[in-house]
Amino acid sequence: MYAEDQVFVADILIVDDKLENIRFLSDFLSKHNYQVRKAINGQAALTSVKSLPPDLIILDINMPGMGGYEVCQRLKNDPETSIIPVIFLSAGNEVKDKILAFEAGGIDYITKPFNLEEILVRVQTQLKVQQLQKNLRDRNQEIQTMLLELQKTEAALIQKEKLVNASQITAGISHEINNPLSFIVGNLKPASEYSENLITLVALYQKAFPDATPEIKNFIEYIELDFLVTDFRRVINSLHTGAERIRSVINAMHIFSRLDESGIKPINIQESMESVLIILRHQLVLDDGAVKISVVKNYQDTPKLIGQGNLLNQALLNIFQNAIQALESKISSVIDSSFHPTIWINLSTTEQQQIRISIKDNGIGISPENVSHLFEPFFTTKSPGKGVGLGLFTSYQIITEFHKGTLTHHACPEGGSEFIIEIP
Repeated sequence: MYAEDQVFVADILIVDDKLENIRFLSDFLSKHNYQVRKAINGQAALTSVKSLPPDLIILDINMPGMGGYEVCQRLKNDPETSIIPVIFLSAGNEVKDKILAFEAGGIDYITKPFNLEEILVRVQTQLKVQQLQKNLRDRNQEIQTMLLELQKTEAALIQKEKLVNASQITAGISHEINNPLSFIVGNLKPASEYSENLITLVALYQKAFPDATPEIKNFIEYIELDFLVTDFRRVINSLHTGAERIRSVINAMHIFSRLDESGIKPINIQESMESVLIILRHQLVLDDGAVKISVVKNYQDTPKLIGQGNLLNQALLNIFQNAIQALESKISSVIDSSFHPTIWINLSTTEQQQIRISIKDNGIGISPENVSHLFEPFFTTKSPGKGVGLGLFTSYQIITEFHKGTLTHHACPEGGSEFIIEIP
């Protein structure tokens, strides 16, 4: 798939000092809708490649003057041409000839006299691999560029005094990122399908022709085919994961880019607390039901407060999720059957007529050097894939900016953390 849905026509450069070989191959490949260029010696090949890099090169080894090995080495030593796949043609069928060809940077090796159908299959296979690799490089570069842009927004967010200003910036950034991200996600699926088709094709060939030629067996061993297939799938999966991570960052940005849209109304804190716990009910059961987090509640009668209910619910949700993840980390790091993961909730009214909410856990806790960074955007102590570092930052903004309250963290002497919210 391509952004403009253009038909891809591969450009192949044939390099051979025998004009009859060039004409023979050129006519055959042209009939299969390939664009073919020709060069009769090594220097002409380098000039042609420099002028317009082809998608694939079929290169004769034995040529007067500059031989095929030297041509290939020069191409591989140049960053602008190093990724062009080179298929060697040679009358030599010795193992040492093939070793020299692969050491020079060749991707395949065909012996003369050659079979045209074999050449066609090898050309098709290498072009498919090359196109897949190009797609992956392009997508990876786009993802890296977007990640860099996201990191740049951190400094801008921290400098903003008002969340409304920060939300305007992040809303714009997320909008701009969504378009190329959608293109990446849309193309990753066909890229994955193409790679699986290619892997299946190779497997079918192995099944149909189990007694491969020595050069094919050597090449399979050279590229470590089993590892290549497994690692190629891992690369595809990594790109999927990276794209989803970016999508999760954008979704988190949207949470606080819409903070000023909800209305002001009386809030029943007990009802808000219970609604959040219902939403999180499935997250309170860990290890496929083997471990359940206990929730101990101590609710005192408190008056309603005037604020933005959905935002306060979001702040509570973030803090609870932080506690749950701290308990998950504690469970995975401590093998102790006597440990009972627990969250304590205390709701009361202070002498200063503030509503006080305490959410405490006996999880893994937060190291002293990280405490001062807790409420900074994109700061997280969680393992990759567990958080993007916007939960506590968003909660802090909701409580301090929109409800004129305070959010503080206290380390528990017995282990774990306590977050205290106080709102007028």
